[in-house]
Amino acid sequence: MDPVIERRPGTTVRARLADRGLRLTANPVLSYWPLNLWGLRPAFALDLAAPVALPTPRWAEVERVRFDDFPAEWVRAPHSADDRAILYFHGGGFFSCGLRTHRRMVARLSAASGAPVLSVAYRQLPSAPLETSLADCVEAYRWLLDEGYDASRIVVAGDSAGGFLAFAATMRARDEGLPSPAAILALAPLTDLDHDTKLAHENARLDAYLPARRVERLARLLTGGTVPIDPLTSPVNGDLSALPPVLIQVGSTEMLLPDSELMARRLGEAGVPCRLQIWEGQVHVFQIFADLVPEGLAALHEAGAFVREHTVPDAAEKRRDRNLAA
Repeated sequence: MDPVIERRPGTTVRARLADRGLRLTANPVLSYWPLNLWGLRPAFALDLAAPVALPTPRWAEVERVRFDDFPAEWVRAPHSADDRAILYFHGGGFFSCGLRTHRRMVARLSAASGAPVLSVAYRQLPSAPLETSLADCVEAYRWLLDEGYDASRIVVAGDSAGGFLAFAATMRARDEGLPSPAAILALAPLTDLDHDTKLAHENARLDAYLPARRVERLARLLTGGTVPIDPLTSPVNGDLSALPPVLIQVGSTEMLLPDSELMARRLGEAGVPCRLQIWEGQVHVFQIFADLVPEGLAALHEAGAFVREHTVPDAAEKRRDRNLAA
């Protein structure tokens, strides 16, 4: 089975401005930020400061959920359904960002999909390695099932590092005997901890702010300094069979484009339905800049339609009927 590759052409002026701004600000910081356990500690401040630039929409309802070892929250748009859910894992390189940085985007995803979103602040570096982050994500999925949500009405989603966890947690949950969710939504996911392919790709020089050369150091921190890194640690090298349908959205010039392309190809080889959307000229996780970048809002609307298609029983049939009538 071949993945469906959809190219979204055109880049607006505002998208180009976002690209330029990130090159001048985020790129220098991420290129030289000390990737060691002490250097990562101040990164938590990014999440604390996020509401200044990314305030929670007034129409969104936020309800705290406390797990034993990590916090989470429900984010609900008005009129969102209570019989289905999105389980969301934020990005941030496994060491930064959190509930606040992603709350505004998650609220928009709830509005676009008509489903509430359980956003999870899994434990991460420097206090927790990758294995702990993964265990927290699986626990959150198990909690949703225990709360009465049917697996066929749950979409597991995430961006960047959270996209890594969306795939890895779904596979781990399957291995632990839990039912498969309805679908996986991955926004510019990191799927391969091997940095060689990223360094060799032309996007290593084109990405607005992610430095490809730092992936190897990050991978060593995540795996406790293990060298060489076990290839099976990366979701793209795992057993992808029996995964649910997948939608991947990624920018055409970002460093993680080869991760998305490789994952789409491997999913197709495993017989898993996959749509790969490549958005022309968009920065990494451009959806989070939806207030500035029109393409970000459009992508979230398409992501919401994907969630509806796989969690509302007759949504796919109604969609097909509309297309036939057009």
